[in-house]
Amino acid sequence: MRLISIDALKVGMIIGRTIWNEAGHPLLQQGVAVSPTIINRLKQLQIKYMYIDDELTKGIEIQESIPSHVRKKVVSNITDSFQKIRKMDPKKASYVLDQQTKMLNFLVEDLLQSILNSEEMLTVLMDAYLYDEYIYQHSFQVAMYALAMGQELGYNANELRIIGLGAILHDVGKMMISTDVLQKPGRLTDEEFEEVKQHARFGFDILRNLHSISLIVAHCAFQHHERLDGSGYPRGLVDFEIHPYAKIIAVADVFDAMTSTRVYRSRMMPVKALQIIENGKGTLYDAKVVAALKCTVVHYPNGTVVKLSDGRRGVISRQNTTIPAMPWIRIFEEHQQVVVATYEINLHEAPGVMIESMELNYSPTTEET
Repeated sequence: MRLISIDALKVGMIIGRTIWNEAGHPLLQQGVAVSPTIINRLKQLQIKYMYIDDELTKGIEIQESIPSHVRKKVVSNITDSFQKIRKMDPKKASYVLDQQTKMLNFLVEDLLQSILNSEEMLTVLMDAYLYDEYIYQHSFQVAMYALAMGQELGYNANELRIIGLGAILHDVGKMMISTDVLQKPGRLTDEEFEEVKQHARFGFDILRNLHSISLIVAHCAFQHHERLDGSGYPRGLVDFEIHPYAKIIAVADVFDAMTSTRVYRSRMMPVKALQIIENGKGTLYDAKVVAALKCTVVHYPNGTVVKLSDGRRGVISRQNTTIPAMPWIRIFEEHQQVVVATYEINLHEAPGVMIESMELNYSPTTEET
C-alpha cells in the first residue's frame, strides 16, 4: 500500500487501512472502493493523508509501533482520568487524580514493556483521524516517544517509569483551560495564548500535591515548554535549570504536535518535523535528546512515494533500523516510465543516491484518469 494526499485521491482507488474514529469505531473500512461521497467525507474530517492499495505497492505493510489494544487501553484510561478533573479546583483535582495513579502507573508499565520488547522504530500513523479531544491521544504519543528516547539515552527501567508518567501527565493542566480556547480553529489572540500558557503552572499545582508519585513528574509538567536559551515558558529557565526528563518530554511534545493534525493546521511529514527540531538543537532543544529522537522514529513512513536524486521513483518498503534516514525503497519508475518489474534498493548501499522529495500526489503514468 502507499500513502497519498487526499487531494490526489481518485474515485475507484481502494482504501488500504481502516480509518477509525475516536470511539474506536470504523469510519471507512479497508478494501472499500473510494467514491465521491467518501472523498467529501474525508475532507470534512480534515484527514490529510490516507493509504491505498494498488499493484505497484502490493505487499508493503504499515506496522503499528504499539499494539492496538495497548494504544486503545492507554488512551481510554487517560481520557477517563483527565475528564474527571476538568475545570476542578487544583486541590480537588489533585485528590481525584491521586486515586488514579495506580492505574496510570500500570498504563506506563504496559507502554514501557511494549517499547522494550519491540525492535522496530516508532512510526507516525499518517492516516490517523483527527480526535475531537486531541490532548488524550497526544498524551499517549508523547509518552511513547519519550520512553523510546529515554531508552536510547540509557535510562534504567525505574527512571523510564517516571519519564513515562511525566509524559502522560505533562498536559494535565489543560483541563483547567477553556475548551473553546484549546479547540479554537483560528489563531489565538494574545490573551488566549497567555491563558493556554498557564497550563504548565496548573499542571504543576495539581501534580505536586499527589502523594503517590515523584515530585519530578510535577516538574515535567511545569518545565516541558522551557527552552535551553531561556525563551520558553512559564519561567524562562535555561539549560542547566531544566530537568533532564523535561528536556526529553519537550522534544517528544513538539514532534508529536508537528506530526499531528490540529484544529488550526495540517500535520507535517516526520522528516520535515525532524528537520525543524534539528535546527533548534543546542538553542531550544538538548542535542543528545534530538539525536535520540532521530534514532528512534521513522523518518519516511512505509508506503511513502519518493523521488530519488537520480530521477527514479519508488515507495518506502521497509526501514533500516540502524540508519533511519536511509530506508529500503521499491523502485517502480525509471525515466518517467513505470518499470516492467519493480525491484528494491537499500539506500544505505546506493552511494550518491538520496531522497530528493516526497510525492504524495503521485499518479503512475499508466494509471487511468
